[in-house]
Amino acid sequence: MNKLYLQDLRKEDGSRAVLRKEGSRLKSRVVIKSSKSGMCVILDPDCTFEELLSDIASKFKENARFWGSVQMALMLEGRELTSGEEFQIVNTITENSSVEILCLIDNDANRIERCEKALNQKLMELSYRTGQFYRGDLHRGESIDSEASIVIIGDVLHGARVTARGNIIILGTLKGSAHAGISGNEESVVVALEMAPLQLKIGSFSRQYGDKGRRLGKGAMTAFVENDNICTKPIKKSFLNMINFN
Repeated sequence: MNKLYLQDLRKEDGSRAVLRKEGSRLKSRVVIKSSKSGMCVILDPDCTFEELLSDIASKFKENARFWGSVQMALMLEGRELTSGEEFQIVNTITENSSVEILCLIDNDANRIERCEKALNQKLMELSYRTGQFYRGDLHRGESIDSEASIVIIGDVLHGARVTARGNIIILGTLKGSAHAGISGNEESVVVALEMAPLQLKIGSFSRQYGDKGRRLGKGAMTAFVENDNICTKPIKKSFLNMINFN
């Protein structure tokens, strides 16, 4: 059985601090682990929430260089939290590192449904404000032109066309034509959940794929310029770091 020790430490200013030890190791209030779905933060259920926030701030600030600038999902375990406390934790992480939390994940089906509704509502708000989001399928003869990047929630079918000064993200199938970076930005990307394009253009580079609708790979794909050619590859979690919505 582990024994609990209390060590009385005297600080430089003469004040004292009590340090809790378990066995011969310090008992950390915050444990950070990486997982397939993102980042898991395990929280001490016994300390105060204020102590928890302080430890989260310290841990992420000390390890900011290790995590780098990344975007990932976050799972919080170890104690019950209110929505307000979850928000404070996410805010503390982002303020003390370059980690951007895309979403909170858990096994609560009702919460997942609420998150999906909130996301859809946010997408609609962005659509009205910036015109960067379009909901619906594009059919033969139809086209969309964007002065920024664009996210299409639907399919771009054979004979349809999408152009954008920035990136093109298609949350569906791309069977038509897509031209990203029309202003000459060769760092733009084209992303689709199913990639079977007629033609892809990025900046001044172009590639024809024929009219048979052949899939370029299984699952979500990203197209980008490399060595003066348009290349495609399956999407990995890190692909979000490539995308800059301007």
